Amino acid sequence: MSKKVKDFQIPVQEQMLIFEKKFREHMRTDVALLDRIMSYIVKSKGKQMRPILVFLTAGATGQIEDQTYRGASLIELLHTATLVHDDVVDDADYRRGFFSIKALWKNKTAVLVGDYLLSRGLLLAVDNGDHELLRHVSTAVKEMSEGELMQIEKARRLDITEEVYFEIIRQKTATLIAACTAVGAASSGASEEVIKKMHKMGEKIGIAFQIKDDLFDYGTDEIGKPLGIDIKEKKMTLPLIYALNNAKWLKKKEVIFKIRTQNTNQKVVREIIEFVKSSGGLEYAEEKMHEYIKEGRAILDELPDSEYKTALHQLISYVVERKK
Repeated sequence: MSKKVKDFQIPVQEQMLIFEKKFREHMRTDVALLDRIMSYIVKSKGKQMRPILVFLTAGATGQIEDQTYRGASLIELLHTATLVHDDVVDDADYRRGFFSIKALWKNKTAVLVGDYLLSRGLLLAVDNGDHELLRHVSTAVKEMSEGELMQIEKARRLDITEEVYFEIIRQKTATLIAACTAVGAASSGASEEVIKKMHKMGEKIGIAFQIKDDLFDYGTDEIGKPLGIDIKEKKMTLPLIYALNNAKWLKKKEVIFKIRTQNTNQKVVREIIEFVKSSGGLEYAEEKMHEYIKEGRAILDELPDSEYKTALHQLISYVVERKK
């Protein structure tokens, strides 16, 4: 995302500035090393889509309250904790264009930093009696872990169904987006019925977001994600699943064998990309993405008109139109 303010950010620009100050306060510590790392995390923060989503949903369903700021902080603290731990698991040296905590301070420190962020989030919720918000976010973290483990289990066989794929991405990606929209609604004083609808809307947006990410694997080298990285990591994405499901038995067996044994060979990766493209995998995935977007918009349209609702529609458009 460019430095230019996106249209969907405009209604909550002021709230985001306040949030950034509050978030830094929640991360403050007397341990010098830890405080230095917390400052680094704040400096290397990403697009902040999740807190923006919390504030926009709160504004669209009720009032932005003090609890909304705590909800956004809780999401960011627990999400950042999972990212720090992920970099250790994946042995990743970079995160959002910056060196990862693991790369700069090594594994032991990174794991402890992740634990610290997790505990700060839990205490923030418990100390303020935000038990409902904590339930939404804790459920998301639990499901994210389950989704990752399910993907690891299924990746060994490289022959997953579309149904299993959608369950993996619902848990891995969509559950946290759903927590953002549910937390936003819960913090605004919305009814239980509205909170459930906002959770469902977030889930739809999150699934569409992941399908868009899958499509980047078959794009050009200019995008933010390296070409064919999912194939190299033996991840079964929707375009590939569709292509395999519609291939003849022998071709399917051949492609799976290549992914299993030659996934680091750039020539083979390009062959698989062409196989997926010629099979109509990209068109199918785009069609599915737009189905989920349509369902998400339909839920959003049940809310009364407001600048926040308009901004949420713009954010949904950004999910499918983004370049990285």
